[in-house]
This record gives sequence, structure tokens and C-alpha cells, in this order.
Amino acid sequence: MNRPYSNQGDAVAAEAVYAGETVVGDRSRFLLRVYGHLLAAIAAFVVLEVWFFQSGLAWRLTEVLLGVNWGLVLGGFLVVSWLARGLAARTESRAVQYGGLGLFVVAEAIIFAPMLYLANHYAPGVIGTAAQITAVGFVGLTLIVLQTRKDFSFLGGMLRWAGILALVAIGGGLVFGWHLGMWFSVAMIGLAGAAILHDTSKILYHWPSDRYVGAALELFASVALMFWYVLRLLMSRR
Repeated sequence: MNRPYSNQGDAVAAEAVYAGETVVGDRSRFLLRVYGHLLAAIAAFVVLEVWFFQSGLAWRLTEVLLGVNWGLVLGGFLVVSWLARGLAARTESRAVQYGGLGLFVVAEAIIFAPMLYLANHYAPGVIGTAAQITAVGFVGLTLIVLQTRKDFSFLGGMLRWAGILALVAIGGGLVFGWHLGMWFSVAMIGLAGAAILHDTSKILYHWPSDRYVGAALELFASVALMFWYVLRLLMSRR
């Protein structure tokens, strides 16, 4: 039974409260869907890598990709990440978003295969350590956004500029033989961390509530970027 209101002002106030509760509920469901899809993407990535190793495909991918200049692989990783982010940001089609997420997970699994194969054989235990560091970093950065309620979407322009500089550095390594060592990995981990802050803020404040698949894709790209360079950094120390 609806509550009788004494005047029009009470009715308007009640409607405003109800609308606010609806918005909060919609946003909560959106966040649950985003992080649920993120976990599903990570699980699919792990399953693919396990299958690559058990089937012997990881070794064949390593042979093929190591026959290419590793700088090209690094550049390809960044380009794939950029394309994924662009796809997630522009498309409104749920089917396209799911297709983009699935293709991106497969592409990342293929690109990661040589790195994981070498890490497993020449630096045992480093994969688990890199995964733990990435998880802690991701949770910590997410909590910063949730606790401060700060909108880090202003980082978007700086992230694009930093990404261009990273590609220039990788290109310089290919052409001039620059050694992209420990400090490059540290800088890229910092870039990935800034991307997670940016993505989390967009998810909280800017993403439409019906585009949770695209939001999860963009966040997965940032997590994968951090894991890649944490793993690369740890391997360089062995």
C-alpha cells in the first residue's frame, strides 16, 4: 500500500529518494558485472595458458615469437592493449564487446606464452610472485579510488602521451639497439598503475551502466599490462 503524503513537497521528496536509490542500485549491479567479467576474463586467460603448456603449444609459440625481434612483441602487446581500449570505449553493441573481450583474451594468451614459458623454465616460481604482486597492486589502486572518491579520469591524456613515448622507446630499441632494461619495466609498471586508477574512476563515474563488458575489457587490458612488466622485471633480476 502506498504511503499517503501530506503535501506535494513530501511526494516530490519521496520520488527523489526513490530515484536516488534506483540509481545507486543500478550502479552497484553495474560494478558487480564489471568485476565479475574481469574475473571471468582472467580465469579464461589462465585456462588458455594451462592448455598451451599441456598441449605443447606454448613451446611452439615460443619458437615462433622468439624468432621475431622481442621489441616487436613488446610493441605488439601495447598496440593490442590500445586497440582493446579503443574498442571498449567506442562500441555500444554488447555482442561486439563480448567478441572484443574474447579476442583480446586469446591475443594476450598468445603474446604471453613465450614469456611464461621462459619464466617457467629459467626462473621457477617467478610467475606466481608476479601474479601476487599484480593482484596486490590492483587491489591497492582500486581501494585508493574507492576510499578517496577522487576522479582520476584526467589521467587519460597523460596515459596516451606516455603510451606514445613507450612505443617510441621500443621503436628506438629496434632501430638503434637501445637496451630497454629494468627502469623501462619500472616505468611501464607505473604506467599500468596509472591506467588502473584511470579505468577504475571511469567505471565508478562515467561508464554507461549497460556497457559492463567493455568496461571489464578495458580494465583487463591494464591488469595484463601490469602483470607483463612485473614479470619482465622479476625475470631480469634472475
